[in-house]
Amino acid sequence: MSLPKKLMGAFCYRMAMAWQRTDDPEKVDPWFLRGSSGFEISPELTPRESGAIFDKLTVSALEGTPLSMALRDSCITSIASVGVAMEIEIEPTPRPVAELGTILVVVEDACGGDEHAEAAQPFVESLKSAGDTVFNDVEAFCQALKCKGG
Repeated sequence: MSLPKKLMGAFCYRMAMAWQRTDDPEKVDPWFLRGSSGFEISPELTPRESGAIFDKLTVSALEGTPLSMALRDSCITSIASVGVAMEIEIEPTPRPVAELGTILVVVEDACGGDEHAEAAQPFVESLKSAGDTVFNDVEAFCQALKCKGG
């Protein structure tokens, strides 16, 4: 999630300018604004009404969100992760999640697109080597949810 221009401070502008490769703050185009197509969850992964969604502005899923408290309080033992960029959004998350005693399932084919596959590969290999992340694909993940009554 990004902030509308009116709410962006110096750090947000600098970060957006770096990502968008511009030196002009006027040319910054906020990405992933709530209600935009880039912000929406893929229809195949839409949570139930009883599910929780935590918006975040940080790299790790746990930083800056109440997710760690919710996981502990709800006795949740595993979570699934999807995202645009493995190296930015997914890779920083598994270790803090593992510290909670929670299993992180990365739905690999729901992370980024073909244009990011090469950039993501070293991070995928690192996570697989560390051993605290389970990798799956959308089809197998959805099948597992159906088997568990989800």
